[in-house]
Amino acid sequence: MAKASIQMPEDFLQAVSALADHTDEIMPRVLEAGGKIVLARVRGNLRGVIGKRIKYKARSTGELEAALGLSPAKLDKDGNFNVKIGFSEPRRQRDAGLNVAHGAGRGVTNAMLANIIEHGKHGQPAKPFLKPAKTASKAACIAAMQEKLREEIDRI
Repeated sequence: MAKASIQMPEDFLQAVSALADHTDEIMPRVLEAGGKIVLARVRGNLRGVIGKRIKYKARSTGELEAALGLSPAKLDKDGNFNVKIGFSEPRRQRDAGLNVAHGAGRGVTNAMLANIIEHGKHGQPAKPFLKPAKTASKAACIAAMQEKLREEIDRI
């Protein structure tokens, strides 16, 4: 029986080892680079749908757009890094009486308001801004993360 032995170059093995040692530092920066691309698209889409196709004069305060943000990269229970794009809470108290149908004394949260805009409700058509942003920014997000990963690898 014939035998073959292939050895990897020593400098390549050292580079891979160094990369493995710095993964916990690199991955959050890579994910943040991609998250910023998606966040910009979501923010632009949100700005484009607020106050459009409505029956009454818009009362937009800009608070929902200001609450939109990117979470820091965190490690989940499966050992995967994740970043999330979402809305910070709570809304200001003066907006608390906007929707009493959901319970006395409870106000409208940013997430609830975003959900109503995204999916609509009785008498208010859906104005999707999240799903189209996800679809439209996928390629740019991947490209940004690949570029950031190359930068991080070159620094090692």
